[in-house]
Amino acid sequence: MTRFGVFGPVRAETGAGPAALQGARQRAVLARLVVARGRVVPVGVLVDDLWPEDPPRGAVAAIRTFVADLRRALEPDRAPRRPSALLVTEPPGYALRPAAGDVDAWRFEAAVEATRDLPPDAALPRLAEALGWWRGPAYAEFAAEPWARAEIDRLDELRALAVERHAAALLALGRPAEAATELQAHTTAHPLREGAWQSLALALYRSGRQGDALAALRRARTVLAEELGIDPGPALRTLETDILTQSPDLDAPAVPSRSPGPSRSPGPSRSPASPGPSRSPASAGPSRSPGLVGRDRELGRLRLAAADAVSHGRPVLALVSGEPGAGKTALVSALAADLAAAGWTTSWGHAPEHDGAPAVHPDVLPPPAGAPVTDPAVARLRRRRAAVAGLTEAARTAPVLLIADDLHRADAGTLELLTDLFSERDPVRGPVLLTGTFRGTELGPPLTAALAAFARAEPVRVDLTGLDGPATAALARAVAGRDLDTATVHRRTGGNPFFVRELARLVKDEGDAALRTVPAGVRDVLRHRLAQLPPATRTALGVAAVLGRDVAPDVLAALVPDPSALDPAVDAGFLTDGGLRFAHVLTRDTLYGDLSELTRRAWHAAAGDALIRLDPSDAAAIAHHLAHAGPAHAQAAARYAREAALHAEHRGDPHEAARHWRRAGTDPTALMGLARALAVTGHMAEARRLRAAVAPDPAALTAFDVPAIWPRNDDERLSGLLVTAATSALSGPLDERHRGRVLSTLALELRGSTDPRGRRAASAAERIARTTGDPVQLALALNARYMHTFHRPGLAPARAAIGAELTDLAARHDLPTFEVLGHLIRLQSAAALGDLPTADTHATAADILATRYDLPLVGVFTTLYAALRHPSEAAYRTAHALLARADLPGMAEGLLSLSLLTVDVYPDGDWGPYEPWVRPLLLIRAGRRDEALGALRSLPPSPHDALLEARLCLAARAAVALDDRPTMRTLYTALLPAAAEHAGAQSGVLSFGPVAELLAALA
Repeated sequence: MTRFGVFGPVRAETGAGPAALQGARQRAVLARLVVARGRVVPVGVLVDDLWPEDPPRGAVAAIRTFVADLRRALEPDRAPRRPSALLVTEPPGYALRPAAGDVDAWRFEAAVEATRDLPPDAALPRLAEALGWWRGPAYAEFAAEPWARAEIDRLDELRALAVERHAAALLALGRPAEAATELQAHTTAHPLREGAWQSLALALYRSGRQGDALAALRRARTVLAEELGIDPGPALRTLETDILTQSPDLDAPAVPSRSPGPSRSPGPSRSPASPGPSRSPASAGPSRSPGLVGRDRELGRLRLAAADAVSHGRPVLALVSGEPGAGKTALVSALAADLAAAGWTTSWGHAPEHDGAPAVHPDVLPPPAGAPVTDPAVARLRRRRAAVAGLTEAARTAPVLLIADDLHRADAGTLELLTDLFSERDPVRGPVLLTGTFRGTELGPPLTAALAAFARAEPVRVDLTGLDGPATAALARAVAGRDLDTATVHRRTGGNPFFVRELARLVKDEGDAALRTVPAGVRDVLRHRLAQLPPATRTALGVAAVLGRDVAPDVLAALVPDPSALDPAVDAGFLTDGGLRFAHVLTRDTLYGDLSELTRRAWHAAAGDALIRLDPSDAAAIAHHLAHAGPAHAQAAARYAREAALHAEHRGDPHEAARHWRRAGTDPTALMGLARALAVTGHMAEARRLRAAVAPDPAALTAFDVPAIWPRNDDERLSGLLVTAATSALSGPLDERHRGRVLSTLALELRGSTDPRGRRAASAAERIARTTGDPVQLALALNARYMHTFHRPGLAPARAAIGAELTDLAARHDLPTFEVLGHLIRLQSAAALGDLPTADTHATAADILATRYDLPLVGVFTTLYAALRHPSEAAYRTAHALLARADLPGMAEGLLSLSLLTVDVYPDGDWGPYEPWVRPLLLIRAGRRDEALGALRSLPPSPHDALLEARLCLAARAAVALDDRPTMRTLYTALLPAAAEHAGAQSGVLSFGPVAELLAALA
């Protein structure tokens, strides 16, 4: 039996587990057939739907390939040549015919329909179960496709009906508080559904919240007027009157008896003694936080998000954006105060305020446990798992509010960790609300990528604009203690809350004339107010600005002996928390920016010296301060940056490691550390440039433990430099361990060449590695030996043995990047031997490891293998588009054209390094046989790489076509050892078919 899911990502599951759906277009074909609900979809319609603007040549063939692949994936046990009973062919196209209960959307529709006439106690558990099937929006990845839109809208409407029936059942059973929590989120998502507003107001009234019930009806009136220009219908108007008069008709009915058993959606279990709230947090606490003006609507949306997290026992994401001073931190602080009063655990994290400064991570995200590991992929996995486990564990005790402030300043590693909390592979579980703030005007590439990843979690988005006139007047009045000229204040500030406060404080101190005389700019207003402070206070504030927005008290005490100097700054509202935090980052930035270069350097140096005395383990903070202390401290800054980079590597944070390595100087060790971090994060081109810069130094030969799978270098100039350096190093004194590492590097950089030094170096490196007991060194040596098993055809079994040893070694010693390499070698070798089921197994294993350890390049190789497995022009072009983005020029050059040749497509594109072997065939095709014979007989020796047999196959085809007997005899002898293999399949990318068939033609 095969079951299908369209709520969230489109998926299928057979009796053996999840079906392997390859690529977006294959899933699109499946989704399109599910949408058709058993009806035939013509092939032409499928082509138009998948390529609405410009269908490629071969689109119909691509559809047939997708359907064939789907049949294999959906019916793995179907006998060969037996017609499919599930994905059937019916002219003029195809139809998917699963049972009604085997598609979650169809099952959901039937379940909702079945509750139409059920009593509340019977309907409630069925609706809860059905709503639980929604793992995400219907057909989420195809929401923009016209063919899916109508079905998505229909299912969304059906879900809304189910939510409202579920809430009605809760009301009928005397559980109005739970109904209110559910309906608050529902009316936010569907604000035009009058029936939902009616149920929400009734639920709030029956929960003893008459004021909130009337407020809900006012919101409904406003929404209907603003969106549709209409008044509420009779039912809402009658309900409002009944609530105002407290009509007995609104009282809850007697609760019918029902059988025991749970009837609410599953949520996190809590012990009776736990501090978790027993009511919706959206109703807990004061209506607004003291000092928060004009943000009731935005705070209400965040409270609803918190209620959603509790009612569904799942993590919820909220993103708050706005310009500097818009009140992002104030808003989430108010939320934190409300939720803390309701029993939530609240935890803050702050991104670094400037480049190089350390980040402050939330205390509910513990560091990974265990000893340091060699492989950075393992460290990253540990870090992610520790964060997910820590947050999930905290949520078992009480709901958790996790605030990530100033995401626009966060580095890629921090953002990657936060997105991992909502990943599909291993998400946080339990009631958690992650609320991130960022400046919408400062979206760098890391945050842009993170926001795209966050989108899959359907975040609640709150964009803070300027306050309106009444709110501006209220805030100015609260600060100044009297009414101000509202029009002038609003015009000068644009309603920016921070600017309003600063201007109101200035007017309070200097009178209304300040509105006309102070320059119109928030920093100018700040400078004017700061100038009124005593000189000692301004000096102390400057020191505090150097330390950052959050001021370390011990360091401040070391630099400012008289702590009372900051008291006037606290009184003026520039500092909070007893003088240990700037009330707003703009104040800190203004102070810091106005310091002279000499003063700034002196105070950074003093801060660095103080930290060395007080907390020498905080290498990141020390490195930051010393890096800004001037040239005299550069050497010490680099030393601490190096220490911070190594700490980051051990924690599994290559992005932060790269940040620190950039400050660690330009010596070979630092540059290679940076190259290592960049390679791990996918910046291969920059990593290669750094290795080239370091090439003459031994560090370039022994400090780059990155596996290689393709036996052709991406940068021949860099390889030449490294070969020269390795040869020079080997001629001098080296201990055995370093000699083995240098030999591995030499062998890897000579891969693909016919230079015999490569094979000799690989053999020597392996002999040494087997005596050192170092698994990383042995893995590198095996990698090197693999690269030199292409010197003659027929060595696929030898390569398979290397892959087997490598996977075993890597699995035993927690080296996932080398374990992936082993699986890819075994995939390629099995493909060469024609054993595609075994190759499939290793492709799946490699993909699983890549997903677990965040190794995106692996998908390039498994996608290319999928094209080999089911070759077509469309499959190859899709796979090679992925390769083109992977920054692997040594592999990509000419490979698409060669791949297309395997499906009898002769492209006009670049043949790259394969051109000499293709030229004879092209000339034969053009009718120039004499030139073809000359080109065939002048072929150079083939590089020793994974396409050796493919090149010989091309030459053999030309020789047969030209009846060139001497060349045919030579090629027969060369290819005979590979008689059991498929030409080119060792690449894992393409195949020219069985060598045995070619030998028969050559004989």
